[in-house]
Amino acid sequence: MKRTYLFLALAGFSSVLYAQNALDASASDPVKMGWMQGFPPEKGKILSTADGSFFTFPGLRYSVNHMREFFPTRNVPASKEKHFQFKTKLDKGIDSVTFVPWHETEPVTWAQSLEKNYTDGIIVVHKGKIVYEKYMGGLAADGMHGAMSVSKSFAGTVAAILKSQGLIDDTKPVTFYVPELKGSGFDGATVRQVMNMTTAIQYSEDYNDPNAEVWAFAAAGNPFRPAGYTGPKNYYEYLATVKKISGQEHGDEFGYKTINTEVLGWIISRASGKGLAELVSELIWKPLGATYDAYYNVDPAGIAFAGGGLSLNLRDMAAFGEMLRNGGKLGGRQIIPEEAVKEISQGGSPDLFSRGEEYPDLKGWSYHTMWWITNNAHGAFMARGVHGQAIYIDPAAEMVIVRFASNPLASNKYIDPLSIPAYEALADYLMKK
Repeated sequence: MKRTYLFLALAGFSSVLYAQNALDASASDPVKMGWMQGFPPEKGKILSTADGSFFTFPGLRYSVNHMREFFPTRNVPASKEKHFQFKTKLDKGIDSVTFVPWHETEPVTWAQSLEKNYTDGIIVVHKGKIVYEKYMGGLAADGMHGAMSVSKSFAGTVAAILKSQGLIDDTKPVTFYVPELKGSGFDGATVRQVMNMTTAIQYSEDYNDPNAEVWAFAAAGNPFRPAGYTGPKNYYEYLATVKKISGQEHGDEFGYKTINTEVLGWIISRASGKGLAELVSELIWKPLGATYDAYYNVDPAGIAFAGGGLSLNLRDMAAFGEMLRNGGKLGGRQIIPEEAVKEISQGGSPDLFSRGEEYPDLKGWSYHTMWWITNNAHGAFMARGVHGQAIYIDPAAEMVIVRFASNPLASNKYIDPLSIPAYEALADYLMKK
């Protein structure tokens, strides 16, 4: 059951342990492997939440495209009237763009990097047009895919919109909006500290530690708990049990902890009187002209998993990224306030980020409003999720890259060395066009 819990906490298994002998992208293709095919599927080809097989590599390569087959979900309705459509002008030279991955000496091509990163689908938008689009690993153009922690950036975007509307004051304490958290580890933290993940909460996502708090959080949100379970019965009940780190103050340093996003989801729902799925639909998905309904995994109380439960379509995610690149506009219409985009793309403290010591390769980066800020010369910023999910927005290159993947390596600290330099190399290539 712990493997089921683990997905609900939006992590992944120990990356190093099960990636050492992992099948390559071609050999682990979920269609070739025959997962869940047949009437019924043959023995050994059925993936299950009960035993955790649904999110163990290589089975996870199927599951990421079919999350609602394994969990209860809540729809994020798209517009029924107007759907945004990209113009396409494919660039055949992109596959040949070369770069050197971090900590290596030999160059690889863009095309090679997609196989190495177990890419399921990727789109590159340049100057508003799709210049590259490819689907692999069982994902189709009209398919849905788990966004994992990219979900956090959607919650952050909603918070930025509500802030621009005056519904959220990020200088207020968390308990101003959620008094149920008085006496918890979040007591004394501000909304801004939650949004920037600089809370001093006692919470470990070390999946090799059976006593890590991640297990209790995930159990609280698990709709398939074993009989006799006596812990918190939903995400919000769990948040009230979180402790503060002794001797550390809120705001001292960055610490990437999923439960900050759950608190933010609670805050924005309290401030607006609406659930997260409804807010994403009303404030982003419908105005954007998304083609497909997205959906959230929900806990036993129907609470959307803000930190990692969103599944959506790749082209719709590309439209979301392109809208942000254009200051909140898409197709000549203002979708979200420009003020909210500035809130997302600027800020965060590189000093606090580096003190966290979690991502030593991301030198000079910061974290702000649930988005990762590169602080590079191009002003790039991104959303990231385990197993390789990404939205990379480069304003200087007028480029947006969106990617779904099912890498056996969970943490982006293992995936970044091949991904970030690829994005940067492609930006340089496109700026010369």
